[in-house]
Amino acid sequence: MPCNCASPDDVLRVIKDENIEMVDLRFVDLPGLWQHFSVPPKTIGPDSFTEGVGFDGSSIRGFQEIQESDMLVVPDPTTAFLDPFTEVPTLVLICNIMDPTNTLPYSRDARFIAQKAETHLKATGIGDVAYFGPELEFFVFNEVHYDQGTNYGYYDIDAVEANWTGRAGLGLGHKLRPKEGYFPVPPADTLQDARTEMVRLLEEIGIPVEAHHHEVATGGQGEIDMRFASLTRMADNVMIYKYVVKNVARRRGLTATFMPKPLFGDNGSGMHVHQSIWQKDRPIFAGDGYAGSSEVMRYYIGGLLKHAPALLGICAPTVNSYRRLVPGFEAPVNLGYSRRNRSAACRIPMYSPDPKARRVEFRCPDPSCNPYLAFAAMLMAGLDGIRSRLDPGEPIDKNLYDLPPVERAQIPSTPGSLDEALNALQADGKFLLAQDVFTTDVIETYLSYKRTHEIEEIRIRPHPYEFVLYYDI
Repeated sequence: MPCNCASPDDVLRVIKDENIEMVDLRFVDLPGLWQHFSVPPKTIGPDSFTEGVGFDGSSIRGFQEIQESDMLVVPDPTTAFLDPFTEVPTLVLICNIMDPTNTLPYSRDARFIAQKAETHLKATGIGDVAYFGPELEFFVFNEVHYDQGTNYGYYDIDAVEANWTGRAGLGLGHKLRPKEGYFPVPPADTLQDARTEMVRLLEEIGIPVEAHHHEVATGGQGEIDMRFASLTRMADNVMIYKYVVKNVARRRGLTATFMPKPLFGDNGSGMHVHQSIWQKDRPIFAGDGYAGSSEVMRYYIGGLLKHAPALLGICAPTVNSYRRLVPGFEAPVNLGYSRRNRSAACRIPMYSPDPKARRVEFRCPDPSCNPYLAFAAMLMAGLDGIRSRLDPGEPIDKNLYDLPPVERAQIPSTPGSLDEALNALQADGKFLLAQDVFTTDVIETYLSYKRTHEIEEIRIRPHPYEFVLYYDI
């Protein structure tokens, strides 16, 4: 299924050799959802990769107004792969967005922002490439029902392995206890075969996978670990990963979600992001400091910690994200760093003494984010820390959840709501603007969208638990 294309000519050859019947053009909207439209292969020629293919940008979230709707997608030939889910041979191409009025890359295109972040890294002279390795967690349920109306609002989730009541609750025993889903074998783990199919398809597409397993929560929480890649390439891989997970689940009569906190009282889904910078063939995060870190790496961590509240407006970007970022569920709410310590926001993994394995893991993000924006923002925060020589302070090699209240109060914590995170992004977004990687327009559009379409829409609706608290008031 991987096409190993390097040029438009390679793509055109694949279309011919594989008898492609449809070409699917995909791009990401500002909140981070994949969009697509399909064209017959005869409409794709060499000019398509420079002049683009037209679409209506006014119907895409965070893009154009209706009076300036005409936009272009420009396929990236290196992203080509055969879709494993379509009935007819279909070639997928991931695209950038171009403004037809000036034939320049579109400033609100998240993929373009990721590419600018990589260009900015090289311009600083700090490194040649930034590698990212996200660990996306997800849930696979048997059924989910939800709706909201004038006089009702509800959700109802069913999962066999939790023995919840309903059509899926077959009473077969081997019920996972809350927070004990890491790592039971089948039959308690009911999704081994589903995850294996997901891994098989990812590898066939050309995305290397290191492992898959059940995660801590009940109800079908899982994780598939992809091998690290450069920033934009990894963001592409995240979009493919989500597509494969959701469609394998659907093909098996199941439903997958990357919603951070769908279950009350159990762990949510995070996206711990491993990251490092290399200069030529040298890992510049490796050194003889704490946990094998270099001074550059510690400054990078300093940037992540300083800008963490603002980063979370992009990296944990939903109201639901802050149902996950609460104490007691292994969520990294403490803004400190440590080796091996998963209760800190930044962790330095110690699996290997190899300098090439030296990296920092930022544990606050979750998989509801736009990966292009999130990876770019994390890199910009880290680079700001390096430029400004930001000291991350002393490491914390304690279980931060068990600290006495007085000691815990001295450790900064993550924002408690999306509103707080967006306010932090608005107040502390200057580090994103270096070399116009992000623009003021992008940040303002993003903030406006989140506040108008998410925070305000949830704020004005009654919550079901309010009836428990207040109906008899």
